[in-house]
Amino acid sequence: MAKRKKREESNIEKLAKLIARDPEVKTMKDVHEKLKELMGPIIQEILEAELEEELGYEKYDKENKMTDNSRNGYSSKTVKTSMGEMELKIPRDRKGEYEPRLIPKYKRDISDIESRIIGMYGLGLSTKDIAKNIDDIYGVEPSAEMISKITNKILPEIREWQSRPLEEIYTFVFMDGIVFKVKEDGEIIKKTAYVVIGVNIDGFKEVLGIYIGEIESAKFWLRVLNDLKNRGVKDILIASVDGLTGFPQAIKAAFPDTVVQRCIIHQIRNTLKYVNYKDRKEFVNDLKKVYKAPNKDVAFANLQDLKDNRWSKYRLALESWEKHWETISPYFDYGEPVRKIMYTTNVIESLNRQYRKATKNKTSFPNDDALMKILYLATINATKRWTARYRDWSKVLNELSIFFKNRITKYIYNS
Repeated sequence: MAKRKKREESNIEKLAKLIARDPEVKTMKDVHEKLKELMGPIIQEILEAELEEELGYEKYDKENKMTDNSRNGYSSKTVKTSMGEMELKIPRDRKGEYEPRLIPKYKRDISDIESRIIGMYGLGLSTKDIAKNIDDIYGVEPSAEMISKITNKILPEIREWQSRPLEEIYTFVFMDGIVFKVKEDGEIIKKTAYVVIGVNIDGFKEVLGIYIGEIESAKFWLRVLNDLKNRGVKDILIASVDGLTGFPQAIKAAFPDTVVQRCIIHQIRNTLKYVNYKDRKEFVNDLKKVYKAPNKDVAFANLQDLKDNRWSKYRLALESWEKHWETISPYFDYGEPVRKIMYTTNVIESLNRQYRKATKNKTSFPNDDALMKILYLATINATKRWTARYRDWSKVLNELSIFFKNRITKYIYNS
């Protein structure tokens, strides 16, 4: 029987659990009070930002003041939020021209505005589209700065997620990078989001981490792998990766006993770069004799035949298979259920498509945090559907227990 996953906790539930660890918190009423203590200042900041936008200058910044209007203290207002009633200080202007948009004059219930904004941000909507949708629903048009302030609420949650303890062993790990444009030191540069997916001993996959860094390099991947170790990972049985130079060495440096499998789909794509377009269909069909061969010896013999005879004019392209045979061929050692999982990084490319969908309206990001927010929210949305274990997992686990013996059985018996 498949192992059922628990319902995904909401951000509020997660925060409530953290607060419940406080020794001063003894009842649910105490939890709600603590939540309000945290959320109140955030809402207050949004109100202050609204008035700042209205007046055109920051508080105490008299030099840039271009209006004869000014701040004029506060009025108290009790509103209903997702944590119960909350007392807010509504900022006022001296001329009485300022009308709060987040909490209009007669509005008392603001419980779902924040969750809607965060949800739309995670789906990749632009700040302009979010503002329009919020305006259509509530008659409130939040500014880009306001949306940024609201979505910044999840940054502590992201940091907690990124540093959470991991399991001691992962049967399979998939690693790949996706490139985005990010502003840094006044320039738009290319950065890579390094993404790691792991399959635990029960056959369920999860995103282990997302790391924003320099353009993809083996050096940065080694930092990622060391982070996984620091978070509790002791062993990875099989790692499926793209063809980045130095990747196998980086993995072996962190996890010496891991089997490194070069993604066959990546290898085929790289090979086709050197093949004339009119020959590609026939070439790929013949290449199946290599990567779909029944065993390693037959595969290598078929590769030599293609290189020396049938496709000798593309000898250089096929020599890449020969050069990297040590990391291309490991999957031939296993049965079909294991082969299907390890021979390609398609599972991570599927997630990357979700990232591209969520970021399609963004030509670039103002900073790493802005990129991380949308990738994290897209991850949460995508992984909600990851509720089933891999097919034929009992067969996979039995085969892995034979190949990796004590490395895996001690965890099976303790699970």
